[in-house]
Amino acid sequence: MKKIAILYDASQAVISTFDLDEVLARILAIAREYFHLKYVAVLLLDEKTQELHIRSHAGYEGNASRPLPISIGLIGAAASSKRPVYAPDVSKDPRYFPGIPTTKSELALPLVVLDEVVGVLDCQSEQLNYFDPETIDLLTLFSTQASIALQNARLYSQEQRKAAQLEAINLIARQTTAVLEIDELLRKVCTFLLQAFPVDHVAVLLLEDDQLVFRAHRGQLTPMFKEGAALLDADGLCRQALRCGKPILSNDVASARGYIQGFAETQSELCIPLISFGQVVGVLSLESANLNAFDLGDVAPLESVADICANAIQNAHYFERVRHMAYVDGLTGVFNRRYFEIRILEEIERAQRYSGAVSLIMVDIDHFKQLNDEFGHLMGDDVLRQISMAFQQNLRKVDVACRYGGEEFAIIVPETTGEDAYYVAEKLRKTIQTTVFPGLPRPVTVTAGVASFPANGKNRDELVKAADEALYSGKQSGRNSVVASSSILP
Repeated sequence: MKKIAILYDASQAVISTFDLDEVLARILAIAREYFHLKYVAVLLLDEKTQELHIRSHAGYEGNASRPLPISIGLIGAAASSKRPVYAPDVSKDPRYFPGIPTTKSELALPLVVLDEVVGVLDCQSEQLNYFDPETIDLLTLFSTQASIALQNARLYSQEQRKAAQLEAINLIARQTTAVLEIDELLRKVCTFLLQAFPVDHVAVLLLEDDQLVFRAHRGQLTPMFKEGAALLDADGLCRQALRCGKPILSNDVASARGYIQGFAETQSELCIPLISFGQVVGVLSLESANLNAFDLGDVAPLESVADICANAIQNAHYFERVRHMAYVDGLTGVFNRRYFEIRILEEIERAQRYSGAVSLIMVDIDHFKQLNDEFGHLMGDDVLRQISMAFQQNLRKVDVACRYGGEEFAIIVPETTGEDAYYVAEKLRKTIQTTVFPGLPRPVTVTAGVASFPANGKNRDELVKAADEALYSGKQSGRNSVVASSSILP
């Protein structure tokens, strides 16, 4: 009775905490102190794989990482039968699965709560028939208390996890609704999800012209695509999620039908469609380098996050469209004067910060008033549109063509010296001169002036003035030419 009383007091100490690691540490301490066990381990059951994993142990250093199927060994027999299994001489028990070389006897006690196995308490000894009936009874009693403590700790951990997920959902909702710039929004979404959920990588793919485009990602895995890349119209888990409008979960992507490798180390993937008011805008992809990384319980909170993100992305798209309309010239389709004033300051500031260069090309259509008077304003509008199209087709994506006013255009050429910008302007001049304008019996020509920061101007006003003066010089000398401001050409 004294042993039982002491063991009861020890068991109460195990039950008194809700921290899983602390519960496991106390179980091992009691097993070693009260039963003088050199080799003892607590194995927890993974319900999805039906494998037992050593969660805490003493003396199992060489065998602690290997999972054990529930059908193997004395440990598996205890879990399957839900009863203690004892082998006084493991060499004579066919169920014994070799682990520790010096083991002579082994006692495996199932950890059961409400008739459900949560794990196994495994005890091994270097002595034959080490566990007598009284010790087995005491350990069986102790395993019952340990089972309750483990289950309480698990339930507490689940509640804590749910509370943390709810807090993360609220944080994401607060943070994303205020962000209207799409790239910043996508970066924040990825970062918040990495912090709030146990995943190794997060990616956002947006639906653009019926293609899934890899727009943003954060994490520690190795991407197989560059940002901005469009995925092929293959099946893939992301496409499956889009098609059915529901999350697609694979805890072993190697066996998933139609899986397309997005990250080199991915073992598990969860793809959730981003749907805003019935409109699919993309897919949220969560990656893990571990097998069986996702629980079904993870899906619901992540769906809530996906809904928040989808609405935020749609709002950012609307804002981007409105902003684009405010900065685009309605007639020509290139940017307007308002946008020019914003970008020229940004590019000069960037060039100053990185000790770089930015050039400006001012372009004017020759004899445009005469063209309007002779052929009408509709023809003049067509000329403006076709010249704008020529700019867009012959400039880099980073270059910015703007309608500065009337028949004058301003082209910002970032990270480009004046000499290189001069050759860009000359290429545009020749292109326009050889362009056929339907309804016009003669060619249309342009004159351009080129200036560069910092060689020809230290700020916006100085740079624009230098380019304008070069343009005026070209006009005075006969038009259909490109003139560089001083110090540009060798």
